[in-house]
Amino acid sequence: MFKDLDPILHSQVRLAIMSILIGVKSAEFNYLLENIKTTKGNLSFQLGKLKDAGYIQVQKSFKGNYPLTTC
Repeated sequence: MFKDLDPILHSQVRLAIMSILIGVKSAEFNYLLENIKTTKGNLSFQLGKLKDAGYIQVQKSFKGNYPLTTC
């Protein structure tokens, strides 16, 4: 009846990321960081996992002199 849940989504942080992104067109790294309450390194790692699995797109650019990551 239902497809099995993809193991990539079993992580609490990855599921939190997807829960936020499902309701918006895009979100900046700092927005996700503030709302998920994890470390920068962990968030970056989990975003990479979701990107590699094809769930999200990650765009890296600059805003002024600062790096900007948008999902």
